[in-house]
Parts: sequence; structure tokens; C-alpha cells
Amino acid sequence: MQRSYYSKSIKEYLLDSESSILGELTASHSNRTLEELQKNAWRKQILILKEQLKDSEGQIYFEFAIPRMGKRVDNIVIINDIIFVIEFKVGNGGYEKYAIEQVIDYTIDLKNFHEGSHHSKLIPVLVATNAENYTEPISNVINHHSVAKSNQFNIADTLKTFINYNSKPINIEYWENSIYKPTPTIVEAAQALYKGHNVKEITRSDSGTINLSKTAECINSVIENSKSENLKSICFVTGVPGAGKTLAGLNIAVERMKADEDEHAVFLSGNGPLVDVLREALTREEVLTAKENGDKITKKKAAIKANSFIQNIHHFRNDNLLSKKAPIEKVVVFDEAQRAWTKHELNSFMKKKKGVENFDMSEPEFLIDVMNRHSNWSTIVCLIGGGQEINKGEAGLEEWISSLRNHFPNWNIHYSNLILESDNYLKSEDTKDWLKEKGKSETELHLAVSVRSFRSEKLSSFIHELLNIQTENAKTIYSEIKEHYPIVITRNLDKAKEWLRNQAKGSERIGLISSSGARRLRPLGIDVKNKISAPDWFLNNSQDIRSSYFLEDVASEFDIQGLEIDWACVAWDGNFHMNNTDWKYKNFKGTKWQNINQEINKEYLKNAYRVLLTRARQGMVIFIPKGSNIDHTRPSEFYDGTFKYLKEVGLEEIE
Repeated sequence: MQRSYYSKSIKEYLLDSESSILGELTASHSNRTLEELQKNAWRKQILILKEQLKDSEGQIYFEFAIPRMGKRVDNIVIINDIIFVIEFKVGNGGYEKYAIEQVIDYTIDLKNFHEGSHHSKLIPVLVATNAENYTEPISNVINHHSVAKSNQFNIADTLKTFINYNSKPINIEYWENSIYKPTPTIVEAAQALYKGHNVKEITRSDSGTINLSKTAECINSVIENSKSENLKSICFVTGVPGAGKTLAGLNIAVERMKADEDEHAVFLSGNGPLVDVLREALTREEVLTAKENGDKITKKKAAIKANSFIQNIHHFRNDNLLSKKAPIEKVVVFDEAQRAWTKHELNSFMKKKKGVENFDMSEPEFLIDVMNRHSNWSTIVCLIGGGQEINKGEAGLEEWISSLRNHFPNWNIHYSNLILESDNYLKSEDTKDWLKEKGKSETELHLAVSVRSFRSEKLSSFIHELLNIQTENAKTIYSEIKEHYPIVITRNLDKAKEWLRNQAKGSERIGLISSSGARRLRPLGIDVKNKISAPDWFLNNSQDIRSSYFLEDVASEFDIQGLEIDWACVAWDGNFHMNNTDWKYKNFKGTKWQNINQEINKEYLKNAYRVLLTRARQGMVIFIPKGSNIDHTRPSEFYDGTFKYLKEVGLEEIE
């Protein structure tokens, strides 16, 4: 993505003719449909800024790229020690809320992800050309809780308010050449890839980008070879926590979709809320993009395309139960493939839901069988994760390998080298030996570099130590992250919500999340049994009561796994609580708590809290209620021990 359409010193800009500037902008602009409308807006901006910057020195940019958001900010103006992020609303007579959020979002994005802007002063400026004069408190603007507001006549005066001419000027060359290292949410990444952006443009780490690109190259090579040689192939991709396995899978599916539409590449996930949110996000984005391009597409038509690209793995399975024909898809990417069901679990489902007796396949075996129906070639890509299992009946990688060994020995297997080097994936030495002999180890199929949120690279380590009651280790890690990733605790839900609202800037998303087993938070207005609409909760704006912003509907670990928000309130119930030195595992049935005794179910519950405590990109507040004297299901000891433990680790209490 070209960094900007036009970039010159303010002195050169003032000397350039309007037609020359307009010519450069037009030549860089790919959208021809809106050309006249856009040209008129640019003409107005050029004339206004020439008048308002005539006494200034610095640098000016038009249409500066914000790749993570797939957007461009109208202007960046650098004067002395300040970077002004300017968004024009030509013809507007007021400072609209959406426009204020938009320019704050651009500013925060640069501050967080553009290396040259990390330690610079960035000032968001909204220019509504026909608006009244308005003076915003300087502190609100500097803290990015609001924007400097200006009309077309007082831009110069607005900018001068923030400039300190005694400060050291910004090094323009360094700033321009600084690396942009974004960490998009999976929703933002999906939208950007779907619109045609390259994975290099939307991922943060240089080495991470190389890693993702090499993985894509390896898989593309396997697919092309399968096509030319009429082979059936399967790839197993692994990755460190936060390495972006889902991003890698989406990237492959998009690349194959662009390479050859006849492959009908599809991204499959068993995570229902993730599928629903991504589909809706892509649908909305396509409708919006079409509108911006002067075209029109119905939401229904956009949804058909998005729904064929991202599918629920169980729906894919059920569709192929109805027919023995080969599916239209030649390339399928399975996200979290280790969660596919065991033979017992699938047999139970088939009997209860489909009326099919004695179904004799595990889900991995059936899914390979479906792709094996093709007479010529097909490729399966399995993304393998671990450590966050929250559901019973998950088959694991072992079942995929066993299915290949026992039923599909002619398939070509390409696997991450980590599968044999680590005990996290395969337990059986016999299975390892067979895979080593039959398959091909590929270092490129392991994503070794984290591309996780810039604020939370160490968060997963902290939560791991916290949940494993490694108190001193947890203390040490938290002391390292707290400056950049605040975590606070409170016993007052209203205070927790107030803290969230104060932290969020622009359109940063806040939300209330809790364990699906947190049944006794209901007296406090947190009802985990009240099912949310995930697309509404994750995608709708702050004016919609169904959105996460309202802090009314609560998302459980099942709703939020694989997704993220910026700031979270984690509501912690007595189902998982600290009792002196150990966690106690509880399940609420009827009118009382029952002990969870099976180790596997204990692990599911601990992992549910692990998921909840790693969903916030920028920080969180943990709400632990006080017990009740009149409610036997909410005794103080179910809450006080956990609160005490979190304080001992170093979390600060807000009153």
C-alpha cells in the first residue's frame, strides 16, 4: 500500500499549482467511479490548506495510509514537534460523533503501530468546513479523548495552539521511513485480506510477516503440485501462542480464491460465533465498499459470497452427509482442527440429531473422506492449536493421523516439524514413527513468531502463571507489563464499567465477559444464560444496546474465543475460586454448587478462564463481587480468596 498519494514540504506544497497537486492525487487514486466527487473534495482541501498553512513550515501528506483499518486519513501535517492528523468533512456544518471517532482512531493507530510516532505528539483535528467556531479543552485533545475542532477559516489558529517552537522538531526522514507494525484483530485482518490487501501490509512483526509469507508459500506450493500431479494432500500447521494461525488460514483461503476461483477455497471453523462475526463483518464491508465506489450490492448478495468463503465446519460436514458426491471445494482450511470430534462424540450427535445409528467415523476421518471423493486432486490445510480446550469430545491431532494411516494411506502428508519435536501434539510413539516415515516435515509449516497485540505479548505468560498459582512468577511478569497493559480489580460493578468507559478512546471496543458457568452473578445483573447475538455484540456501534459497548449483554468463553475486544471487564464468579492455596472447581445445578471432580472437566473450566483473561487487547478490569449474607449460593469465601490472591500478585484495586 502506497504510504501517501502526495507528500512534500509545506514550502513546496505552497508553490505547487492546484492542478499539479490534483494530478498527483488522481494518478494515485484507483477508484475511477467517484473521481469527480473526490476531485471536488480534494480541490477544496488544497485551497483551504494553502491559505491556512501559508505562514507554516513543515511537511504535508495527502491520503496517508492506515493499513490496519484499510483506510486513508485526509492529511498529515507535521509542524515542528507535532504530528497533526487531519480529517476533512467538506460541507459539514457540525462536528459529528462518527467523524470524531474516526480521526481519533487514525491517531491512536499511528501512535500504537507506526514506529516513528510512538514517542511523538499526535493531535487529532476534525475540520468541518461550514461549522461554527468551537474550542475543545486542550487536555482532552492531547489525551485523545476528543479532537481539536476547526472550520475552514481557523485551522491555522487551531494548530498553533499545540505547537511548541522551542521543542526539538520531528526528523521527517526518520518518521517517513519508520516501519508500520500493526496488530489487527482477526475481524480487521479478515476484512483487509478480503478486500485485497497483502498480509505484509496488515501484520506487525517483520519476522512475523516473513514467517506468515513462508508458510503461505509452502502451502501454495503443495496445492500447485497437487493440481499438476493429481494428488491428494494434507498440511498440518502449528504455531506459538499468538502466531496468527487463524490469520494464516484466512490468508491461504483468500490467496487461493484469487489464484483460481474454480478451487472454491473455503475457510472452515467449528467456532460458531467466530464464523458468524467474520461472515457479517465481510458482508457489511463489501456493501460499504461498493457504496463508496459508487456501486450497489444488496446485503443478501454480499452475504452469499461471504458465507461460501467462511463456513461452519459442522454445517460443511452435515451438507456432505446428504450427498456422496465430491464437494465443490478443492481447497479447505480447517481452523483449530484438533477440536474435530471423536468417533464417540460424532456417533452420539448423529444418533440424537440426525437419527443415524452406528455412525462409524470420527470427524477427521469423515472430513478427509469427503475430500477424498474428488477424482483428481484436493488439498486440506489443518491449523493445529492447543492449550485452550473448553469442550468435551475433541479428537486432537492423533485422530487425524490415525485416520490417514488406517483409511487414506495414499494421501501426501506435509507436517510442521514441531509435531514430532514436541510432545504437545502426538503422544503415541508408534504414530510419530509412522508419520516420520510417511510424511514430509516442513519447517515453514510452524509459525514460530508471535504477531499478537503490541500490549499483550507477555499477557498469555502472565495468565498461565496466575492460573497455575506460580505467584512469584506471575508477580514478576505483571510488573513488566502493567505500564503498557493495565489490569485492575474491583468489587463494584459500576466502578468496573466506569473504568472501562474512561479507558476507551475513539471507537475502541469495550465489553463485559464471564464464564458460562458463572450462574450466581445473575443477582448482580450478569446473566450468562442470556444468549447474545455475536455479530451485534462484536460489530455494532456504541449507539446500539445489543453491542458490547452498552455493558449489558455478557459474552461467555464460547462467544469470545478466537475473537478480541480492546478493553474487557471479566466478571469472576465462585465456580472457579481460590481457597487458600488451591483452585476450587464448581458447577451450579438446581439450587446449589456441586464439586467438579473429573480432571478433564477441571481443565475445561480453567481454560475457560484462560480464554476470558486473554481476550482484551489493551487492558482489563476484573470484577469480583462480595458475598451475600442472605444468599447461601454466594458465600463470601467463594470470592474473598480469589480477590486476595489477585491483590497478592500485584493487581491494583479501584475503589
